Amino acid sequence: MKNPVKKVAAIHDMSGFGRSSLTVIIPILSTMGIQVCPVPTSILSTHTGGFTDYKFIDLTEHLEEYIAHWKKLDLNFNSIYSGFLGSVKQIDIVADFINFFGKDSEFVVVDPVMGDDGKKYATYTDDMVKKMKELVSHADIITPNMTEAAFLLNEEYPLKMDKKLIKNHLYRLADMGPEIVIITSMPYNISAKKTSVIAYNNYDERFWRVDCDYIPTFYPGTGDIFASVLVGSMLQGDSLPLALSRSVQFTSTAIKTTYGYDYDNRDGVMLERVLENLKAPVINHSYELF
Repeated sequence: MKNPVKKVAAIHDMSGFGRSSLTVIIPILSTMGIQVCPVPTSILSTHTGGFTDYKFIDLTEHLEEYIAHWKKLDLNFNSIYSGFLGSVKQIDIVADFINFFGKDSEFVVVDPVMGDDGKKYATYTDDMVKKMKELVSHADIITPNMTEAAFLLNEEYPLKMDKKLIKNHLYRLADMGPEIVIITSMPYNISAKKTSVIAYNNYDERFWRVDCDYIPTFYPGTGDIFASVLVGSMLQGDSLPLALSRSVQFTSTAIKTTYGYDYDNRDGVMLERVLENLKAPVINHSYELF
């Protein structure tokens, strides 16, 4: 019997406080009509962005039994979407998961969550970076920010990039295996008041760019929000440029909605105030060929 609701296997951590990872992925995809099947890699009392002394519960030793049960049930998923991973072993487990369940999925998304602003996250090691390079070869789509793209390519973090260098980075990342490469937080624009998301589709060899207003603040979890809307949009049948546009617009709206309040940034964006926007008709398209 065919399930009329599409399913995503979401391999991520879960933080009890602070909107990020599974606590934003589940409501976003559910609002978009997608069933989320979580594979929790760790549980934290809070996310790591700005908090100290948080409780971290590593679930690595339980993951293989957890996944083995799914294998016995012969489950299938329309998409697999992985994000923050806490150890080399977890990366190996996710690669095995993709090899087993990915053959029947429409696409596999790997968000290689490793760092930001030119620096690795405190929990990330050089060995994990090496393993992440292997994991992206199993993906159809990857969504690194500019820092993570630099790590994958063994490059220094650039403060600014020209069009030729951006395309070179995208080509080289596609050569690692994924068909679609999307780089977020791209330092490319003639205006300091804008930031860009730029994508390359190796299938039709086209580049796409979506700009949004730069807001001088930081909220944890916005990368998870962007990638979640992208997954949901493409499962709804949107083209790559339209999915990019929807993802950027929704993430930007969430940030702008939150920015106007006197508010602790560590709590993440006010997702609850903007979730219903995902049900609105798609009218404005902000993408362009790059």
